[in-house]
This record gives sequence, C-alpha cells and structure tokens, in this order.
Amino acid sequence: MEVTAAFLIFVISYIFIMTEKVNRALVACFGGVLMLFVGVLDLDATFVEHIDWHTIVLLLSMMILVSITSQSGFFEYVAIKVAQLIRGRPILLLIFTATMTGVGSAFLNNVTMVLLIVPIILTLTRMLEVSAIPYLLATILASNIGGTATLIGDPPNLMIGQAVDHLTFNSFLVHLGPVVIVVFIVVMVGVALLYRKQLTVSVDKRKALMSMDPKAYLGEAPLLFKSLMVLTMTTVGFMLQPILQVELTSIAMAGALLLMLLTQREQDTEEVLGSVEWVTLFFFIGLFMLVGGLQEVGIIDEIAKSIIYYTEGDVPKTSMLILWVSGILSGFVDNIPFVAAMIPVILEFQEYGMQDLDPLWWALALGACLGGNGTLIGASSNVIVAGLAIKAKQPFTYMDFLKIGAPTALISFIISSVYLYVRYLMPLL
Repeated sequence: MEVTAAFLIFVISYIFIMTEKVNRALVACFGGVLMLFVGVLDLDATFVEHIDWHTIVLLLSMMILVSITSQSGFFEYVAIKVAQLIRGRPILLLIFTATMTGVGSAFLNNVTMVLLIVPIILTLTRMLEVSAIPYLLATILASNIGGTATLIGDPPNLMIGQAVDHLTFNSFLVHLGPVVIVVFIVVMVGVALLYRKQLTVSVDKRKALMSMDPKAYLGEAPLLFKSLMVLTMTTVGFMLQPILQVELTSIAMAGALLLMLLTQREQDTEEVLGSVEWVTLFFFIGLFMLVGGLQEVGIIDEIAKSIIYYTEGDVPKTSMLILWVSGILSGFVDNIPFVAAMIPVILEFQEYGMQDLDPLWWALALGACLGGNGTLIGASSNVIVAGLAIKAKQPFTYMDFLKIGAPTALISFIISSVYLYVRYLMPLL
C-alpha cells in the first residue's frame, strides 16, 4: 500500500510540476507533506535523512554572497567588459559564457558557478536587448557537462570519490575529462546553430555598448572591496577544499556570514535575506521529500538491484545499463539518492570475483551527472537558473527546457557509451 501511495504521489506531483499550472514549490512541498500524511515518511527521519540540508544551506549562502556582491556593480562591470571583448556579437557571447560556466563548474561546482554567471548574463542581455533564455539554457547545459569532469564538480562524483579510495581528483579529471570536452563541444555547436537566427543585435546597440565606460557601473569602493575579497576567499576555499578537509557548505556559510557582518552598514540584513530565492529553496525541500518517499519504500533500491540481476554481473553489459538507467532516472529524480543506492550494490561486485570495477564507477558518474540535463528538475543548477530567470522576468517553462535538454542528454549518453566501450570495455570482450 505504501509503495503504491508513494509512487502515485510522486507521479501526480511531477505532472503538476511539468504543467506549471501551480507554483512548483507549492506542488513539491504539498507532495512531500502528503508523503508524511499517508505514513510513507516519518517527520524526524525526513529532516535527518532525506532533506539534504548541506545543499539547501550551500544554496542559501551563495545566494547571499551573490546578492550583496551584485549591489557593488561588479557583475555589470564584468558583463560590459566581456561584451566589449567580443564586440557585442551574441553568438560569441553565448559560446564565451557557456565555456566560462563549464570550466568553472569543473573546478568550483556547478551550483556555485551558475549563481555567479547568471547575474552577468542577465545584465548583458538586458543591455543588448536580446532574449536571455538561449543564454540561460546554454548555461544550464554547460554547468552539468562541466561538473561531470571532476571530483568536486557534481555531488554524485563526490559521493563516488568518498566511497572508493583510489578515485582521486586527478582520476576523475583524467578519465572523465576527455569525454566531457567532446560532449561540451558537440552540444555547444548544436546550441549555437539552433539559436543563430534568434540572436541578432543591431549595429546601433553594438556601437552604444562599445562606447560604455564599465567603471561607471561600479558602486562605492568599500562595498566593492569587501564583496570581492570575501567572494575570492570563498572561491579559493572551494578550490582548496580537498586540502582543507572542510565541507563546501561550511566554507560557503562562513563566507556569507562574514560578508554580511562586514557590510551591515551598507546592506541591511533584512533586505539581504529578502533577496534570497526562497521559492527555489522550498522547491528543493519538497523534491527531497518526494524522492525520499520513493527511497523509503524501496523503489530506488529495487531499480539498482534489478540492473545487476538483468546483466548477471557482466561488466560491459552492466556498465552500459548503469550509464543509461542512471542517466534517464537522473532526469526525473534527484541523482543523489540513486547514486547512494548504487554505490553499495557496485561494491558488492567484488564479492563475486570482479577485480576492476572502474568502468562501472565511470558509467555511474557519467549517467548521473549528464542525465541532469534531461529535464528542468534533473539537477540543482537547472532549478536555480529557472528561479533566477523568473525573478528577472525572463522565464522559460518545463517544456521549453525539455525540447533542448532531452536531445542534449541523449547525445551525451551516446558519446559516453562510445567512449566507455572503446576505452574500458573493448579489452574485456
């Protein structure tokens, strides 16, 4: 009974999220509360086990950092400088911002990167009077692709790295970096071709842009200095996290609180907290509860075990099935619980005499991370960008994203399958 109830609540909630007839945060939270009412979830266990407070607090902290920094005029300054560097050409701007997002997502993490890059994109597109939607969609795709390349780029990779001692930061970069570069190039060429006719800027607008003085947009020096200092310290902290052995959430939280303390005279604390995307945060809380219900009744565990059952432990078959199943599921549910369910299952393979499990780990990482591009709720960065777009009055719907996200995910899986087969599986056949 509980299995049926959890499944129905999840499916119905998901349908309402897709149609966007009701605010997605309300739908997700209401679905999560229904899980509590029918007895699928226990309230205490939900708050301790299923809601990922690390992610929630990380997002909250980065939103505060970005909100205060944006008041200094820094994002406007960077936006104008970037636009002048490429002389206001909209297609080049799309490629440039996507590349910045992809590289940054690999070495910081994709959530942090989109929170930093989206304000710049919104400022630029407003100046050039072009739609921000193609740039925002490209940013989402680039963040998930780039985050796949390293240990710290996407949470599933971090979970795999913590479970398998010999998979270091360099291991992820060496083994996943090549295929990520290929996927990124193919996808971005496709996006540029898709939107090339829509992205045009008049000669007058480009001339006006080139005549702008970026420094005129910078605010008061004390606020600018404090914001950049703390933002830089936080970013460096993210990059040094493997050495510091401090949680990313702790680093972000320390940065946000420090900046609020340093700028309390220039920025009222209540106004800063009012600028936070609370709707996005509550949407995440609701999603964690919905997926937690599936996890609690064993649906996710059964999917993981079924993969092993149907492949009979054959490494090439299992690798391909893990890649595609984790990729498809990651488009519809949060990839973190699925990866958490798969890790102990893969580790059990050693008991059956399998020596080299690395192809399975790389398949899981590629599927879980690249699958985030499949739908609008497939990854944290997707939801964040969608929330920022609504606030900036440049909204795009679930279906708008699906039209570009689903083909991107499919192409990514095909390229990853070829890569896995040639580099790891062919010698085993």
